[in-house]
Amino acid sequence: MKTLPVALQLYSVRDEMEAAPEETLRAVKEMGYTGVEFGGLYGHDAADLKAMCEKYELIPISAHIPLNDMVKDPDGTIAPYAALGVKYVVMPYLDEDRRPGTAGFERTIADVKHCAEAAKKYSIKMLYHNHDFEFVKINGEYALDIIYREISEDLLATEIDTCWVKVAGEDPANYVRKYTNRSPIVHLKDFMLSGEKPANMYELMGIEQEGETASEEAFGFRPLGLGLQDVPSLLEASLDAGALWVVVEQDRPALGLTPMESVQKSREYLKSLGW
Repeated sequence: MKTLPVALQLYSVRDEMEAAPEETLRAVKEMGYTGVEFGGLYGHDAADLKAMCEKYELIPISAHIPLNDMVKDPDGTIAPYAALGVKYVVMPYLDEDRRPGTAGFERTIADVKHCAEAAKKYSIKMLYHNHDFEFVKINGEYALDIIYREISEDLLATEIDTCWVKVAGEDPANYVRKYTNRSPIVHLKDFMLSGEKPANMYELMGIEQEGETASEEAFGFRPLGLGLQDVPSLLEASLDAGALWVVVEQDRPALGLTPMESVQKSREYLKSLGW
């Protein structure tokens, strides 16, 4: 059976990476992950992190960099990750004033183009990582599709986050296939949702919002196989779309598990599927 290499988004174990990066990377490798996606440098030097990845034979495939940071200093933010050896940098999240339906959305598209050009100088491809708020329609078209239509394929590819596609009410497997040959990395993320979407879902990602945090029962992330996602269909879609990697991400642990236990459960579940 054909499979793809499996990486871990290190944001899932961010506190462990900050406190003990080498021990964390060693454990990630022992779980069976082949690569890692960075969500920052966790206060460490890029050269040191690269050496650790090489020591444990983990491929640093990509890195999430906030758009505002890249706009402010494209070279200063991208260069450390180029030194780390990543092939992709990812625009991970839009602040409210940049989202579809606001006056800042056109500026967002222009800024992503600018940063993608900057990344290209380092032979790095820019990817866009969605949430659910890109699934609002503008003149009958989803804003996420507008982003990919407005920014050429040679500058921008996708990193479909399958959790947020499903939260938005779309079939994530179909959405991965929609961007066949433009989807080098697919984010695998499982979750539970009871009833309507809570207003403060993003608190679970570490994004500060006003009001009460959504309860784990109302909305919460889960290790793969323990939530609502049809993970086998996502794996099949990733293969069909020509993806190069699947990446496990769990923004916050649940079910009484630690972050490390959570990502280990996800890896064990994928192994049970032959991945």
